[in-house]
Amino acid sequence: MKTRLLIAASAALALFAAAPAQAHRQWMLPSSTVLSGDDVWVTVDAAVSNDLFYFEHQPLRLDAVKAWAPDGSEAPIENKATGRYRSTFDVHLTQKGTWRIASVADMLMGSYDLDGKTERLPRGTTAANLAERLPAGATNVRTAEANNRNEIFVTVGEPTTTLFTPTGKGIELVPVTHPNDLFAGETATFQFLLDGKPAAGLPVTVIPGGIRYRDQLGQIDLRTGADGTVAIDWPEPGMYWLNVTTPQAEREEGAGGPPPLARRASYVTTLEVMAP
Repeated sequence: MKTRLLIAASAALALFAAAPAQAHRQWMLPSSTVLSGDDVWVTVDAAVSNDLFYFEHQPLRLDAVKAWAPDGSEAPIENKATGRYRSTFDVHLTQKGTWRIASVADMLMGSYDLDGKTERLPRGTTAANLAERLPAGATNVRTAEANNRNEIFVTVGEPTTTLFTPTGKGIELVPVTHPNDLFAGETATFQFLLDGKPAAGLPVTVIPGGIRYRDQLGQIDLRTGADGTVAIDWPEPGMYWLNVTTPQAEREEGAGGPPPLARRASYVTTLEVMAP
């Protein structure tokens, strides 16, 4: 009896521990998204957590975070610090218009065979370093490209769109509605591209912040249209987390082993919706 109780308790704990892990979300939260003045700074908190936007899991690493001014020039990330649960940094907004602050990661997923076993490619593998990451004697190398983009936009004065020229890499947002011009009760339209082409049929998840203090998650589930656009009705003012991702490939029924490799891409942004 005691053994059965221990087994049941262990299973329950494992299930409890697994559930939050599935909800871990990475995000960047600016101190403000719309500013005015001639000597303007923004402070950004960056973390990975269950509750948006609270620090209770781990910090977001700042190695890949960059900032771009409205004219496209790269601006310095200043006063960087990483603590136990969050990272923080400042950007000096020296130009009028819309700024982009982003972390973009390009990598390869995949596996190889060695000595009769299938091994995964180590984390951090890219097309450039693939050869050096493969051990001697590796065969049957299988790879798929992955791209993760986490970005926010901050505007000084009037919004501009000069920074929204697509790079043709991963999932990118092209504003029909400017991301710093959002109001509760109004509909915003965004277009998403995948590798420079309209991203049709991709799932879009929108979650308002403050989920720690309400019973319902408040999640809005949408899907991009044939032209990659999606329309979002904002129910109330506040900060919102938006995620667009390519679906994971599924294995055929009855097939064993891991699901087949496929192009993976993910897009995350934090948006501020103003009161009308």
